[in-house]
Amino acid sequence: MSKRYFRLNEDMSSPERWVLHDTLDAQGKKVGARLYLNEAPTRFDGRLRVPILHPGSPLDFSLADAGDFPVVTERVASTLAELAPGDVQLYPAEVDSRPEPYFLVNVARMVRCIDEAASEEVRYGEPEDNLPDKIGYYLSVYGMRIDPSKVGDARIFRPWGYPAALLVAEDVKDALERTGATGLKFTEVTGPSPISDEERAYKQRCRELLEPPPAARRAAWKSLGVLDELAVAPRAICYEWPGHRQDWAIIHREAGRILLVSEGLSDPFITKLEPSVGFGLELALETEGTELPLDAIEGSWPYNLLERVSKEVVAHEHVREGAQTGLLALEVGVMGMPASLVTTEGRVGVLLGLESRTLPRHFPTPFGDVRLVTVKALLPAELEYVLMRGAEGAAELARRFAESGEEHVSRANRRAAV
Repeated sequence: MSKRYFRLNEDMSSPERWVLHDTLDAQGKKVGARLYLNEAPTRFDGRLRVPILHPGSPLDFSLADAGDFPVVTERVASTLAELAPGDVQLYPAEVDSRPEPYFLVNVARMVRCIDEAASEEVRYGEPEDNLPDKIGYYLSVYGMRIDPSKVGDARIFRPWGYPAALLVAEDVKDALERTGATGLKFTEVTGPSPISDEERAYKQRCRELLEPPPAARRAAWKSLGVLDELAVAPRAICYEWPGHRQDWAIIHREAGRILLVSEGLSDPFITKLEPSVGFGLELALETEGTELPLDAIEGSWPYNLLERVSKEVVAHEHVREGAQTGLLALEVGVMGMPASLVTTEGRVGVLLGLESRTLPRHFPTPFGDVRLVTVKALLPAELEYVLMRGAEGAAELARRFAESGEEHVSRANRRAAV
């Protein structure tokens, strides 16, 4: 009979539980980097201290240091020491405000045992993830399954390539549960695969379609300036977008300008499971750096406007066609806009598809070329000019913007071109 193994996690179900912070040594320095995964025990002068990040009900088993280290009571520590003395290192620790003894647990034993074929989904770190330490290792493992025949005599261990997971043998699980310890959550990582062959084939096909486009887009963005790897732009699952993912990228340009671009309008239609460029376009709005604060992107007017325009693109075929083939003026309702851009009716005008000397009209992807559609915020007088004169008015505005050097750049504080 095959042995059973379980992933051990902190039970997060209770909203009243405490949350522990980073472990400190006697000098107040963090110990994580010195201790994590070290096979040889580390010596410390004095007892370690674990601050409480959020007060609440204490647990016998908690995870400190962002999940790297279990912090356990004496009864849990005794069980671990008895059943797997060669797999764990126990360090006496004080948890702030608690009188009883605690122990920090380091599990340094690594076993190459993840069964990729049986697991629901595994993903390796790639260069475009911008996580150098994850390249060649698992970035994520969903529905983990391991091969019990590769575990050997390990009873408490971490899987090679994905050390965030803490695995225990069935007898360790049973012994810990008999103690009545709180905070324990076990998920089996042996047994049948959690998904069927059909589901696995579907997921694989989705990955084949959705993984190439982001790399192509990133290459295009990097040719336009410095791609911001740290700024956090709003990201969402959006079933109206072709690949069901709505994302944004931020590119730093010359003269302190920032280019905000959509990411996902050119994904393949995931419901069709065939290569395509989705709607065939991505949107781009360039503005002054002062207009788009990187610590509050979601509340900024450039983001609000571009996000609102994207909804029009997704919802209306005539908008997509107009943006693909030439200039298109739109009038949209959007909150949080500068007063200088808002009409007396409370609307904001934009002009899509302005040509630019510094932005390409198209960029390549593995499934075809994608149109980069510029979005320029119009002042009320400019919007009225276009609405009264139609295509001729849009063309004349484009000419005047080019003459002034503004081209596609959106600014709230400027003089009208008409």
